[in-house]
Amino acid sequence: MIEEQLVGRGITDQGVLEAMRTVPRHLFVEDAMQAHAYGDFPLPIGSGQTISQPYIVALMTLALHLTGKDRILEIGTGSGYHAAILSRLCQKVYTVERIDGLVSRARKVFDKLRYYNIVSRIDDGTVGWPSEAPFDAIVVTAGGPRIPEPLLDQLADPGRLVMPVGGQLVQDLQLVEKREGILTLSTLEQVRFVDLIGAHGWPN
Repeated sequence: MIEEQLVGRGITDQGVLEAMRTVPRHLFVEDAMQAHAYGDFPLPIGSGQTISQPYIVALMTLALHLTGKDRILEIGTGSGYHAAILSRLCQKVYTVERIDGLVSRARKVFDKLRYYNIVSRIDDGTVGWPSEAPFDAIVVTAGGPRIPEPLLDQLADPGRLVMPVGGQLVQDLQLVEKREGILTLSTLEQVRFVDLIGAHGWPN
């Protein structure tokens, strides 16, 4: 996975590679899927959700340019794998998920691995986590028609946000950089994510 899927595609940041190397991805998927956990593709995790392919997790993480001291907001806990990767590279991860069962399962894996710098809540992720804002970085692991305004408001200055934006079949993975009150937008890759459901996303 590391050499072929990541390094082979230009992911060379040693911090990101080490996190991807040490976090046991197979623990974040169902037992029946564990043999395929390190493949170059997303996998279903139940409730109509997926765990993203390793390269996309690495790419989104790399784009945040983490320093080790960051407070990160993740929208869409899902399997918990991306939060686990982020937790190895920052001070604290705040992760929001709307599906109760996914949060419960992810929390058990976090505790098993002793990843105690991850806090989670069940809520509409499109409204963020206002009481803990601002965040140095925000990552959204579901695709929406636009970047939710509450998330832009909760992004620190300077700060970075990564999110898939577009239609429900395909999206552009967008990077927003906030500096001195100015937002700069760039596109990293074309991707396909599950829907971002909520008040500032797609209707349920």
